[in-house]
Amino acid sequence: MPDNIASSIADRPHFAKNPKMGIQTQGSKADTPFCNKSQNGNSARTSWHELGGHNYVRMLIIAGLFLFLFHNEIGRVVRRWLTDSSWSHGFLIPLFSLYFINQHKKEILSLQTRSNYLGLFFLICGIVFYALNGASPSGYAYLQPISMIAVLGAVVLFLGGWRLVKYMWLPIAFLVFAVPLPQRYYVAFTMPMRHLAAKVAAALLNLVSGLEATASGVVIDVIYKGQHLEPALNVAEACSGMRLLMAFLALGVAMAYLHYRPAWQRIILLASTIPIAILCNIVRVTITGFIYVLLHPRYTQGIYHDMLGLGMLPLAFALYGFLAWFMSSLFIEEGEAVAEDIIVRRKQ
Repeated sequence: MPDNIASSIADRPHFAKNPKMGIQTQGSKADTPFCNKSQNGNSARTSWHELGGHNYVRMLIIAGLFLFLFHNEIGRVVRRWLTDSSWSHGFLIPLFSLYFINQHKKEILSLQTRSNYLGLFFLICGIVFYALNGASPSGYAYLQPISMIAVLGAVVLFLGGWRLVKYMWLPIAFLVFAVPLPQRYYVAFTMPMRHLAAKVAAALLNLVSGLEATASGVVIDVIYKGQHLEPALNVAEACSGMRLLMAFLALGVAMAYLHYRPAWQRIILLASTIPIAILCNIVRVTITGFIYVLLHPRYTQGIYHDMLGLGMLPLAFALYGFLAWFMSSLFIEEGEAVAEDIIVRRKQ
């Protein structure tokens, strides 16, 4: 008799608890657990290596097809990272995306995924757009890698549904920071920043006794102790701050995502990356001007120039960290304030 009871219980359909409804609902065959329970019946898996060989084979096949389809575009982007120092941070962006995914490892592994055929529609549209844009003589090159990222998102939607997209959309969208901007847009963005840096640096240089600086576009003409310094100080494209802005903006998104804060604080932290990057670049150009005038022009070139640029990263992080600390200290969440006001009295 006990054996019959045990066998009948084992033959019953499995039920999964619905945390929102507080009841049990029968599992659907359309739902595919990414990783529900281990083979010995223990609790849900929490490690990537427990996914199982069949899941890794599926991922390798999808990755192989993706590389086969977009290998030319991936090669162009990687070559730009290697040859253009303004986009050398692109190597770090995919690593950050993988880190974001790993942060939600437990949630992803316990998902009951369901295929969504809207993702298949987007996938086909993305591939067709990529092919047509590449074949067109007037194809817009910047849209090629963007469509590649869109196709990656469509694959996730198709295979995992909206439940998986909930945890994957930011790691995928974050890859946009690794895509180099078209040169004409890059120049259009950097020119106003170069003008601003030149004007502010010239104004600060004029504070030095016996020094007269005049900004003409991106060029600063300097007269020191009655002597006109040649050549003039030129705020080059490398000194526009665009490198720092793009890299720091990407890091700002990462830090705003990883720090558990109210949404409005995350928005402020993200928005602050732009003025902080611009301010740090102005500091860099100004220091370069003082070195150029008071020390020697050779200390504003080559390795000295690069080291000064790297020195702006600690300053940017310090300003960002101060803003984060200030908001945490100035604003206290209501739940924390109430908890601090609770007084426990022991009954006499």
